[in-house]
Amino acid sequence: DIVNWPMLKIVYRTDPDKIAALLPPGIEPGPNPNVNLTIYNFPVPDEPEYGIVYTVDAIYDGTEGEDTLGSGIDQESAIFGSQEINGQPKYPCQTEYYRLGPQVTARCTHHGYTFVEFKGVSIGPAEIPDEYDQHEWWIKVSRAVSVGGPATGYDFPPHVVHVRSRYGTAWREEVQGD
Repeated sequence: DIVNWPMLKIVYRTDPDKIAALLPPGIEPGPNPNVNLTIYNFPVPDEPEYGIVYTVDAIYDGTEGEDTLGSGIDQESAIFGSQEINGQPKYPCQTEYYRLGPQVTARCTHHGYTFVEFKGVSIGPAEIPDEYDQHEWWIKVSRAVSVGGPATGYDFPPHVVHVRSRYGTAWREEVQGD
């Protein structure tokens, strides 16, 4: 089945040392010092979910992929369960993402602070890539139970969760903007 999930993918290069400083032990910087922003509107069972996922190119256990630094979504009910059950680094985020004619606009805001804003124009169709696998790394942890004070230690120490997704592209456009 072909499912249309509108996404705006923004990739930019940064200093490899800055990426290395963000990665947890055991995950290494990838061959390219890329930061990847994906702003999306995904259908979920009862309503659309708007959000942003930001990752950096990384390698874990010899496999190239992306370490997920954060995932801002507009559905509070999915945040805490996703953190505890799946290890997803989700937090509340108001996301505006729309297209009006050739214009593409996106804005992501957390607690009143706009941390990503994009305005651009579609310049036309782009080459459609073959299906591909994407590997993401999440860190899953369960802090120790605490009674009467701050928790120390873990009931389930930090583990890397390997998420493999297979993607295909139905339509792709090149968008230029800031």
